[in-house]
Amino acid sequence: MTETMRAARMHDVGEAMRIERVPVPVPGPGDVRVAVHAVNIVPNLANILTMWTTWFPHSPLPTLPAIFGLDPAGVIDAVGEGVEGFEVGDRVYVNPGRSCGSCRSCRNNDSINCASYAFAGYFGFSESALGLLDRYQGGLAEYMVAPAYALVKLPEQLSFDAAARFGYIGTMYSALRKAGAGPGKTILINGISGTLGIAAALLAPALGLTHVYGTGRDRNLLEQVDKLAPGRFHLHSLDDGPLDDWVRAETGGYGADIYIDALGPGAPHETFRAGMRALARGGVAVNIGAIAGDVPVDVHRMMDQQLRLIGSAWFTSGEGQAMADLVAAGLLDLSPLEHQVFPLERVNDAISGTAERNGGFSNFVVSPVATA
Repeated sequence: MTETMRAARMHDVGEAMRIERVPVPVPGPGDVRVAVHAVNIVPNLANILTMWTTWFPHSPLPTLPAIFGLDPAGVIDAVGEGVEGFEVGDRVYVNPGRSCGSCRSCRNNDSINCASYAFAGYFGFSESALGLLDRYQGGLAEYMVAPAYALVKLPEQLSFDAAARFGYIGTMYSALRKAGAGPGKTILINGISGTLGIAAALLAPALGLTHVYGTGRDRNLLEQVDKLAPGRFHLHSLDDGPLDDWVRAETGGYGADIYIDALGPGAPHETFRAGMRALARGGVAVNIGAIAGDVPVDVHRMMDQQLRLIGSAWFTSGEGQAMADLVAAGLLDLSPLEHQVFPLERVNDAISGTAERNGGFSNFVVSPVATA
């Protein structure tokens, strides 16, 4: 008789997930099976499940019914043939990034730009991603299978609930690295109190960020951010005036060396453009918040001022391991995250509940091992 497990599956776009019993997956060559302890429920998941096929039909969802769940963490309980460096009992975070291993980018050790790149348990970035999406399901189940290249070993002091937040923290970490963030650089984070933006505040001590400017609208949330490292941050409510005027005034007219936009698809375009105007000569802007639509940008000014604008989607498993090492060394403190844990049976409550959160401090987690 085939062994089964509990899993939350979506059968049709827009429908609530159903808790069902499905076969326990078997790891193939190069794969491991993970007993899932925590899965982060990202704020955008509700949009993915209801609107994605309308908004981005060229970026597929997995074949339904499917198990979603973007950011799992748990314990390896089985290892497939050919796996090196991991064994049963290892505590791991599973990076959802999946790549084919054979396209030009993969062969150039640039798997995040794989032609078939996919987020397991979420969506793919091209029509050719469907095979990877269907092979590797998400984490909203008691067990999941993942390739060994996706794993991050977790130190004992890092809880599964906190590790499940690595997706959004890693997205910010990778953006800061791409932009060359470090001591002495003036860094502007648009949306510092949100789910993505709060990662910059948490990472600031670990990366030696000495001049961090952050914006948001909720003054209460900004006050909470300030308390994470008193005296380190310069914070501004967007209700108090244009952010570019504020940054120029705060920096003696210089501007920001690095601008990272962490605002989501519904954010007004003018806020993004104001961040571009706040850049110092030679500055770099990185978009990680997925602002939607065609945004007018003054490309002549970009040329004259030698500015750069890049997009950064996600992070590598190697960058995830670096973050785990920062936690192990006591340099990255994730204790300010406020975990709200739901058992698997309440997955739909967790998805709808993200609308009511304490900004980026809230960390919604589904735990297949939790009891109702």
